[in-house]
Formats: sequence, C-alpha cells, structure tokens
Amino acid sequence: MADPIASPDTDTDLLIVGGGINGAGIARDAAGRGLRVTLVEQDDLASHTSSASTKLIHGGLRYLEYREFRLVREALIERERLWRMAPHIIWPLEFVLPQSQSPRPAWLVRLGLFLYDHLGGREKLPATRTVALDRDPVGRGLKPGNPKAFVYSDCWVEDSRLVVLNARDAADRGATILTHTRLIAAERDGATWRATIEDAAGRREVRARVLVNAAGPWVGEVLGLVPDARRDRGVRLVKGSHIVVPKLYEGEHAFLLQNPDRRVVFAIPYEGAFTLVGTTDEAWQGAPGRAAIDQGEVAYLLATIDRYFERPVAQDDVAWSYSGIRPLYDDHAADASAVTRDYVLDVDGGDGRPALLSVFGGKITTYRKLAEHALRELSPFLPGAGGAWTAGAALPGGDMPDADFDRFLADLTQRYPALPRALLRRLARGYGTRVTRLLGDARTPSDLGEDFGAGLHAREVDYLRAEEWARSAEDILFRRSKLGLHAPADAAARVEVYLGAAIDGGPRSADPEKIGV
Repeated sequence: MADPIASPDTDTDLLIVGGGINGAGIARDAAGRGLRVTLVEQDDLASHTSSASTKLIHGGLRYLEYREFRLVREALIERERLWRMAPHIIWPLEFVLPQSQSPRPAWLVRLGLFLYDHLGGREKLPATRTVALDRDPVGRGLKPGNPKAFVYSDCWVEDSRLVVLNARDAADRGATILTHTRLIAAERDGATWRATIEDAAGRREVRARVLVNAAGPWVGEVLGLVPDARRDRGVRLVKGSHIVVPKLYEGEHAFLLQNPDRRVVFAIPYEGAFTLVGTTDEAWQGAPGRAAIDQGEVAYLLATIDRYFERPVAQDDVAWSYSGIRPLYDDHAADASAVTRDYVLDVDGGDGRPALLSVFGGKITTYRKLAEHALRELSPFLPGAGGAWTAGAALPGGDMPDADFDRFLADLTQRYPALPRALLRRLARGYGTRVTRLLGDARTPSDLGEDFGAGLHAREVDYLRAEEWARSAEDILFRRSKLGLHAPADAAARVEVYLGAAIDGGPRSADPEKIGV
C-alpha cells in the first residue's frame, strides 16, 4: 500500500504496544487509513484479557443500573454492526432472565429491558418478550419457582478470533504484527519516538511518530518505561473468572441469573457439550498477567448453578476454567462490579512533543468505536491520514452475501461433499469465506494431513502458523479454537512436536495450565 504521509526519519507512523482487542482494532483502523503501523505484543495475540471474556457482543444490560447510558447506547449500536462485519464468528443469542430469584422487582427489570430494546437502534434482533417458564421450553432444566421470565437478545462472539482477524486485516493492509516482542524502553527524541523492542533475536530500535499504549493490564507498566509520561490517570484491575461444566440444560439459549448480592452470572451453551458459567468480579491486587480461578470464585459460581438448575454440579465436574485481569478505568467505585466499563483515551503530546496515546478500560463490544475515537484524537499528529472507514467493512472471512452464514455453509457443503459436515461447520465458523484458502483442493479428510484429534488436521495447523501467528499448541487449541476441550490427552504434545519440526527442528514447550486440561 502506498504511504501518502511517510517521513524519512521514522520507521513507522504508529508503534502500538499490546495485541489485545484494542491494540489490534487500532492497528486495523490505522492501516486502512494509509498509515504505517507496527504492533508489538509480548505474548500471543489475545493471550490475556481479550481471550478471557464472557464472549458476548452486548450492550451490557446491568450497566443501566449504574446509569452508564452513553456506554450502553454505543455498545448496542455496535452490536448489530459487528454481527454484519463478521457473521462467521458473531451470531445472535437469546437470553432468558428468570424472576424466580430476582432481588429486583419485575417492573424494574422490564423497564430496563424496554430501554435496552430502544437505546441502540435495534434492527434485526428480536424485541424482549415475557414467558412463563413452567410452560415455555426455555424453562426446562430450571428449578421450580416464580415462572415469570423475560427473554431478550444479544450476540455471541469468538473473542480470540475477533482479535486475530483484526490483526490479520491490519497486516493485509500493510501493518507489521510482531508477537512475542516486548517494548523495553521509549523516549521522545525531538518530534519522534525512539523505542527499543526485544524478541528472541535480540533488541533493536524503532523510530515512530506516535506511540500507542494499548497494553491492557500493563498500561501502567508501559507508562513506567517512558521517562516523561503523564501519570494522572489510574487503572483498576479486576479479575473475572469462568468455569465450563457439562451441559446444564437443552437448548441454544443462554441465561442471565440474578444473585442475592445483586451480581449477575451468565450460563451460556458452549462448544456443544458444555455450559459456560461466569463471570466473577474480584478486585485484583497482584501484578498483571495470568491469573487462576480461586476456590471462592468456584464456590460462588457453583452456588449460582445450584440456586437455579436442577442438575447438580460438583467441583470435580468443572471441565475447564479461565480467568482474566480486566484493566478498568479507575473511577473510584467501592464495588468492583460497579467500576465503569467505559474507556478513557489519554493523549500526552503537542507543542512539538510526539504523542503518547494511552488506553484505559474498554470492552470488546466497543473496540471498533474506541479505535475510531483513538485515530480522531491522534489526527493532529498524523496529517494526511485517511478518514474513518471501518463501520461497514467486513473482517476477514466475513464477506459472505447478506451476512448469511447458513447459506454460506450450505454452499460450502456442496463444494466439499466428501468432508464431514461437522468439520466444515467448525471451519466455516472459524474462517468464514477464507476457509477455501485453508481447504484448497482437499476432497477427503486424508487430504488434510495428520489428524491430531477433534477434527484438527495438519493443514489447519499450517494455515494458523502461516496466516495467524500461531506458534504453540496452546495458541491453536485454546485461542484460535477451543478444540482443547474435545481433543485427546496427547493432542497438545503431538501438535507441539509438529510445530517444532516445522519452525525450528525441535518441539516447543506447552503451558501446563492450558494444555491437556
């Protein structure tokens, strides 16, 4: 791509630190405006907060209780827009909100749902309806009680894939995406930034016009690397944990469950055979990084299940759990659940000083607007950049006619009649229209190479390594997919050996916390 604003004394226009949803979204938006973009991520893309969400594209119904009307409206508008952009990884999901254990009066809940239906210009998603759980199929599996419930709609998203597809589109538009690369130091040098980055090959210097701090939980640590950075914004770390248990009920709907402490927990169909239950909200005082669910959180989520569902679940039934550290903007709320999920963008620069943009807070649903807002804030420092463009632009694989996934899958099944339908459906969900790049001329499963289990073949591993920055079994089995929940016990080790032979002639080490769970 031609660069209309290239400067001979810089290597890149934007140096973005952080390969989560905000960093990847900003990289995509900037690259599409003709800017030179370099993104560095110390681990894998989406390896922390952005892969530890409840995996929803939603307005955030409970945020209405905290009067976050602007945030909810923006998120509701984005909800259907993102669905159209990526119908392979985003799709509608109905939520049942029982009143049997509600600490809130039914009239108040219904009023909130009325606002939820009308704040954001809903077009395709159905409006809220009232059901009787003792007569409607959505009540099956629940303990008896007050039969009244409300049913509303939001969307599901494959969160890790959303990050990867934004990075892929950014790279397709000229961006450089560097995983397993960390920022070591950065300082202003006249009108530009001089930054030191480090990967397995060693350290090197990068000169940039703008530095973007989208490091999520590490936003404060990145500010600490900049000698003259402004530090008057705070980040509050909150841990959210989820458990995955055997399927609690039949049906493709989800539940929004209200607890006596007024917190809410989702129960969502997951990977066919499971139910995803979460999240918790716990203040996190430790260092940023990976966190594990604690016994108190497990007990809280199991108690929620026991309060609502007929099927008993014990701790030994938990098939998998994950936790993420959310970097929320510190608005000094006393309760971690009440801390704002809105984002704050802080620009430090001007008067000849190059800009440092730091991202505080945010949520997956509003990442595209956040990126658009970030580029607007940076426009004085990037003269000549193009205008906003992402609102109607499909993500890689999302360019299917009328955003109709079912029609696309039917056509794909006709094109590859000898491949199992379940395999084609999973691949279509993951890769959309780009699935044909992966399948190529394959006609039978044997054409896809070694089968590592659960439908993961060597050709898909090769594609993920070449096109999506995958370097380990964990990247493939628990981020690019969730096949780790289905694959045999030895799958991770076999994938590591295969990757090692392909990359550097030797096996890579797996993360025991994520592999073979």
